[in-house]
Amino acid sequence: MAVLRILSHLGDTKLEWDVQKAKAGDLEAVAAIAEAERVFQEHRARGATAFKVAPDGPAERIEHFDPQAQQVIMVPRVAGG
Repeated sequence: MAVLRILSHLGDTKLEWDVQKAKAGDLEAVAAIAEAERVFQEHRARGATAFKVAPDGPAERIEHFDPQAQQVIMVPRVAGG
């Protein structure tokens, strides 16, 4: 399972999808990926930064949604004062 994690004032929200099922044509899995991409784009438009995280390497900043990523973390824009 892959996951999009959105960090916010509400806590840690997760959207999950199964890449293998989507590749096999499972409509629910394909819809889950489409929803994750929509949410990713929505948060990026608001200034959030996205990172692709893998257990065997460092986090990598990304600009575009990667449905193959095991985990994507969205961090909201931080305003200083």
